[in-house]
Amino acid sequence: MLKRDISLAKFSNYRIGGNARYFFEANSLPQLKKAIIHAREIDLSIFVLGGGTNILFSDSGFDGVVIKPNLNFIKTTFQHSQECWNVVVGAGTLMSDILNYTVKEGLSGLEWAGGLPGTLGGAIRGNAGCFGGEIKDNLLLVKVLEIPSKSTRQNLLKFKVIKFTNKECKFAYRNSIFKKNNKYIILEATLKLKKGDKKLIKKAIQEKINYRKEKHPLEYPNIGSIFKNVPVSSVQKNNKKVQQFIKDDFFPVLHTARLISEVGLRGVSYGGAMISPKHPNFIVNVQGATSGDVQNLIWLAKNKVKDKFGIDLEEEVIILL
Repeated sequence: MLKRDISLAKFSNYRIGGNARYFFEANSLPQLKKAIIHAREIDLSIFVLGGGTNILFSDSGFDGVVIKPNLNFIKTTFQHSQECWNVVVGAGTLMSDILNYTVKEGLSGLEWAGGLPGTLGGAIRGNAGCFGGEIKDNLLLVKVLEIPSKSTRQNLLKFKVIKFTNKECKFAYRNSIFKKNNKYIILEATLKLKKGDKKLIKKAIQEKINYRKEKHPLEYPNIGSIFKNVPVSSVQKNNKKVQQFIKDDFFPVLHTARLISEVGLRGVSYGGAMISPKHPNFIVNVQGATSGDVQNLIWLAKNKVKDKFGIDLEEEVIILL
């Protein structure tokens, strides 16, 4: 059912955002197609919402149609030839639910994702990664709905469901073909896992969760790391100021949290938002922050780091204005 003037703050981990002009929760593929057709008929922009864990909504809301695909399921089949388990998961399934399933079934391979927020669809779109793993490492296939480019009803009835192999997803650091091209809506994915010891799997996942609780400001509404770490390859070789901030994150990168700390922004606040003193790459909502408050701190961090180190920080989060 298409709803009007729905608060986006309710669907954001930040608890920030104005109203969506229209909001549609799709529980099936036919419902998803119906929502897209309706949006095209009234000539409005579409935004596909996952778990709301890495998005900053505007205070003025979104003058279009927000579609939330609630495609939530997990199915498992055993592949004898590869001695692995293929797990087919709906894009709207929470990563925490997937991890609980792997513990229950004794399936190993996703332990690195312990504590990772959001849905599988969002993780695939941004090639989520941490603790030495990335979602691409476990991915076999991604099934998507391709939205026709032309807005006539006749064309919109010609939806295509396409399967992408891992290679075709064009995964890169916090990136994929789905992040670059908004005509695809992720429906489901097939993950490759192996049988393992349930106790060891649970222990490994819990260790990651405990680390996040200790190191990240999870006591406040947040949307995770605001900026990507900076690939060393993108920094001038003669920039000796930043050598001490290099760490390995799938490849050599500069630790953005340390760069922000070095320019003296730990604990700096604007309105109800604050650059976390616990982890400076988090901007937290400490007291009724607005989107504008957060954007001012993003602007401040980018400018301070640019002035001192000559480095352009790139946002990892989505900012929907």
